[in-house]
Amino acid sequence: MVHLAAENRYESMQYQRSGRSGVLLPKVSLGLWHNFGDTHPLETQRAVLRRAFDLGVTHIDLANNYGPPPGSAETNFGSIFAQDFRPYRDELFIASKAGYLMWPGPYGEWGSRKYVLASLDQSLSRMGLDYVDVFYSHRFDPDTPLEETMGALDSAVRQGKALYAGLSNYPPEAIAEAAAILKDLRTPYLINQHPYSILQRGVEGGVLQASAEAGVGVIAFSPLAQGQLTDRYLHGVPADSRMALGHFLKRETLTEERLSLLHALNKLAEGRGQTLAQLALAWVLRDPRVVSVLIGASSVAQLEQNVSVLDSPAFSDAELAEIDRLSAEAGVEIP
Repeated sequence: MVHLAAENRYESMQYQRSGRSGVLLPKVSLGLWHNFGDTHPLETQRAVLRRAFDLGVTHIDLANNYGPPPGSAETNFGSIFAQDFRPYRDELFIASKAGYLMWPGPYGEWGSRKYVLASLDQSLSRMGLDYVDVFYSHRFDPDTPLEETMGALDSAVRQGKALYAGLSNYPPEAIAEAAAILKDLRTPYLINQHPYSILQRGVEGGVLQASAEAGVGVIAFSPLAQGQLTDRYLHGVPADSRMALGHFLKRETLTEERLSLLHALNKLAEGRGQTLAQLALAWVLRDPRVVSVLIGASSVAQLEQNVSVLDSPAFSDAELAEIDRLSAEAGVEIP
């Protein structure tokens, strides 16, 4: 049966404009980096996507290599899209990316025109889409002329396979240069995607400013530091956790210093009537240059808890100063 979306799906979500564009994105977006590959049940994925849309989460973020295995998140999303969301295509804002390794040989990664455009065609095929709303260069390629990579993004737009271009994991100086190239090409450049959390604040060292100067928004991935900024690790490393698997998140990350910081932040969150995760998401969204946070969700309950960050009270100056103080004492680099 085709999914019938909730009639009130736009009543509680908050939307923000991405830079100087006409695009409004939900403050909370759903990322399919984890939990949507072949290692997770398709029906769970379907339930999360259905509930997300019913909560007004219109932005779905993918990449060619999301899985595992690479490509499977797009394939699974495509299957669910065909079942449930094709009638709602114009209400969805779907992203994909190209940059990391996807196939063997010299043309299967980085930023060449050949790789970028071939990857986009593969992504569209996996998802069963005619176009994506935004297509990203997933990482800066120091060995390919920026004009070539930006030219590929421009071609994607001119071919009607993407509506907007985006950059992910680009340093500030490359953002400025890329913005100038895209402006000369008259390519609609929408957004930059970067990791940003209380534990990883590198974007404050120039990315946020460079994005604002380019007139584009910033969307934050890993705002919960891959689960560290939740109650998941407050009492050790669960056997079924991402840290226990050790693929992206290593056990040695959870030092005594880091654990003490998490407990202190959790206490601060409790004082605000929040979970640690809700505090962490609200903290990233405190900066108006951040248009949205990307959350991953392994269950509907987890999704609902994180979306409820929209009800967060504003931070006081004292709370923000305390977060900075605790973070600095724990060794977090604050630009």
